[in-house]
Amino acid sequence: MGKATLELVVGAFVLVGVVCLGYLSIKLGKLEIIGGHLYEIEAEFDSVSGLKPGATVEIAGVAVGRVKAITLKEDRGSVMLSIHNDVKLYDDTIASVKTRGIIGEKFVSLSPGGSGDVLKAGSKIRDTESGLDLEELVSQYIHGKVK
Repeated sequence: MGKATLELVVGAFVLVGVVCLGYLSIKLGKLEIIGGHLYEIEAEFDSVSGLKPGATVEIAGVAVGRVKAITLKEDRGSVMLSIHNDVKLYDDTIASVKTRGIIGEKFVSLSPGGSGDVLKAGSKIRDTESGLDLEELVSQYIHGKVK
């Protein structure tokens, strides 16, 4: 095997390795490349403590989107959700901030409604439930304020 052939084989191997590394980085980082057929809807919560951009949005335990951004709107947390186009949400959908396990990561769970009006891109989910604040519950228990 000549020197030029050996260099060509090594170069091809390195190129394949870099392409595989790039693919895995995108998949494991859960990045959306070039759009990704998503639409955005907004939900406002009293508290979004622990929720981070990039968190999953689920319906019945199945990931249907991601949290795109979290901002403060007046005195509430406004969460922008990117949902896959093939998922239809209705105007009586309920969005809840939930925790995976006892001290796990936070995610948004959607309970789809059954009304006839479909939420369009840029719409707002009216019914929301903030996450359970474990620290506050423990504090209330310690100070005897739990009913």
